[in-house]
Amino acid sequence: MILAVICLAQLTVVLDNTVLNVAIPTLSRDLDATTADIQWVINAYSLVQAGLLLAAGSASDRYGRKRLLLAGLALFGVGSLAAGLSQSSGQLIAARAGMGVGGALLLTTTLAVAIQIFDAEERPKAIGIWAAVNALGFAAGPPIGGLMLAHFWWGAIFLINIPVVVLALVAVRALVPESRNAGGHRPDLPGALLSTVGMAAVVYAIISGPEHGWSSGRVLLTAAVGVLVLGAFALWERRVPYPMLDMQFFRDRRFVGAVAGVVLITFGSGGTLYLLTQQLQFVRGYAPLEAGLRIAPFALTVVALNSVGVSARLMRRLGLPLSIVVGMALLAAGFIVAALPSADGYGVLLLGLVLMGAGCALANPAIVEAVMGAIPPEKAGAGAGVDGTMSELGTSLGVAVLGAVMNARFTALLPAAVAGAGSLPAALAAAGTDAERGAVMDAFTSGIETSQLAGAAAVLVGGCVAALLLRRAERPGADAGTKAE
Repeated sequence: MILAVICLAQLTVVLDNTVLNVAIPTLSRDLDATTADIQWVINAYSLVQAGLLLAAGSASDRYGRKRLLLAGLALFGVGSLAAGLSQSSGQLIAARAGMGVGGALLLTTTLAVAIQIFDAEERPKAIGIWAAVNALGFAAGPPIGGLMLAHFWWGAIFLINIPVVVLALVAVRALVPESRNAGGHRPDLPGALLSTVGMAAVVYAIISGPEHGWSSGRVLLTAAVGVLVLGAFALWERRVPYPMLDMQFFRDRRFVGAVAGVVLITFGSGGTLYLLTQQLQFVRGYAPLEAGLRIAPFALTVVALNSVGVSARLMRRLGLPLSIVVGMALLAAGFIVAALPSADGYGVLLLGLVLMGAGCALANPAIVEAVMGAIPPEKAGAGAGVDGTMSELGTSLGVAVLGAVMNARFTALLPAAVAGAGSLPAALAAAGTDAERGAVMDAFTSGIETSQLAGAAAVLVGGCVAALLLRRAERPGADAGTKAE
């Protein structure tokens, strides 16, 4: 019952990362929003969320995970109500930022509560179901958004959260026990401020890089500020008596290996799924709802394998390092199959999606288990904050970097008549003949295929690196060597 409640809260938060993707044309028309306004409507949520995850995880350990879970649900519900009733793009951006605050609390407390509730034997399956809900929410966002827009006005996308939040508030208050770090000390406010500012600046630079150019002053300055502030955060955490994030965790090879795996698996999967939606809409000509439904087998495979316990059994049999390698190899194979040109319609893509889902179903819970297993249970909130922060960072990097690879390949292959076009619609509009339009589509298809292969390579390398570090950490004497080091 408790797992069902926290998964319901988690699903609502994750859905709002992608549910707006299909509403962009409607928002532009109804709110008279500019392109910059739309970007901020989408990014305000993830930007605030990414900046607050570390602080939210530490606060849940200190003040109580149930208490902050309730606070996160309340903030998310109020933000959803404000977003659904917004009359301008400015109001919607502010409401989305408020939802990001609640989302940061929910993402960390749901995982922390699961770690507290389930023992070592049940935990892998519980984490597997929690990870499956993440995948389901990510993939279900576009079709749910398209379905709502087909029958209601755009505000219903947000107002549908209200009854879910009310139900979750009642269930959490009745079912979830309170837990906190009994040895908690006074709050590390400077650490919370430094981590929030640093992460927000880094994620903002990554998000704005494709739009403004990676060499622009705005991007470089913001990235430099973010790196410097995060460096100051690391120095502060090493010197303060009661740190928000214990930097000694990064001396643990198991922890470092798991964190590397989190970044690279979300880099590859987030970027590749972003490209896949463009492939389905621009290359194959599907409407947003149709594209979302055709991606659904990815999430359904993850849910099926985790809900029946297949992933948990394989993790126990293979061990964490081998589970990560096998899972990320399957994920990379799925990316490669999805990138291959196919003349038989949906069949090859479906195979790629199933492989991707099987890989995520095995690798994601193993990586989360490795991250949380390297951190004392009383600091589960801090561990969930690290996991969530690295996931947000990896996803943002994947979309930005693989998107840049796609654009570079696309522009390099454009015919001379449309050279300099900055997007597929602009290049098609500038093409004067059918042959030129065909060349433009071939260039775009090649750009997507190249970037998907780059994502597959990143995932495979990430699996090998994470597994190697975890394997070394499991060797006899590794703990003693780490402490001596």
